[in-house]
Amino acid sequence: MSKALPIRPGTRQPKHRLYLVEDHPVTREGLSQLINYQTDLEVCGQEGRAGQAATEIAALKPDLVIVDISLAGTSGIELIKDLVRRDAGLRILVLSTHAESLYAERSLRAGARGYVMKHQPTEHVMTAIRQVLSGRVYLGERMQNRLLSKMVGSAPAALASDIVQLSDRELEVFELIGEGWSTRQIGASLHLSVSTVETYRAHLKQKLRLENATELVQHAVEWVHSRDF
Repeated sequence: MSKALPIRPGTRQPKHRLYLVEDHPVTREGLSQLINYQTDLEVCGQEGRAGQAATEIAALKPDLVIVDISLAGTSGIELIKDLVRRDAGLRILVLSTHAESLYAERSLRAGARGYVMKHQPTEHVMTAIRQVLSGRVYLGERMQNRLLSKMVGSAPAALASDIVQLSDRELEVFELIGEGWSTRQIGASLHLSVSTVETYRAHLKQKLRLENATELVQHAVEWVHSRDF
């Protein structure tokens, strides 16, 4: 049996190849620069549209895909499900502004291996990337404790139970309503028409058994406040 050749001094080690799915070009470019600055990481592709991203990921076969929750025309969680259906071994990390307490568990159920917030320091993001690349799961300490203890927070039990029934996109809209966003602002952020957002609002009222828009806003605000406890 032949022996493995020793690595020559100065020989470059292969870098881990990452693919970015983020629909804000400035954010995507900034993240790309941060990653390419690392000695062990490089961006092999990037895209803001889920459909195009899925096609490129299948062709490029990156070591890790970084996905945002909010994407044009679809939810990042739906993209994760699609990617995992195509390649069950694909490692996916969610990097998002959306609350970890609302979306981390959904992301893991969809097939992601980690969840990190965009406002976290750069070193936390890089730690999350390397941890998922190594085959481990990455979550913030607070979210780890939430999952381990199975605590719901201080929201009324009935409301918490109903929230579980919402689709990923409905939950996105519900969260933004609770943060005080208008229908037009929600549409612009999620790349949806005003009429589509209104349809989601109608679905939310029906699923949460709410009578009117005022009750919807009140419950959304209550939920957003409860998630931080």
